[in-house]
Amino acid sequence: MRIGAYLLVLLIVSTLASAIGVVYARQMHRQMFIQLNTLQRERDDLNIEFGKLQLEQATWAENNRVEQIATGKLGMIYPNSKDVVVVRP
Repeated sequence: MRIGAYLLVLLIVSTLASAIGVVYARQMHRQMFIQLNTLQRERDDLNIEFGKLQLEQATWAENNRVEQIATGKLGMIYPNSKDVVVVRP
């Protein structure tokens, strides 16, 4: 009868340990899922910001805008064809 009591205690302890393991695994899954959602939201926000920055860069680098700044602020002009010198190696 002693072996039966030990076996019963062993089964109860094993069941409790298994239950605690399941609860721990579920909690870790929930935490990882929340972290995944947070990182995905952050990724999406960064992608949106990157798109805005690319659009801004394209706007700043437009040829006519660069030309307006070169002529207006810097006083640059296109050279005449007689002022252009071609240097050959």
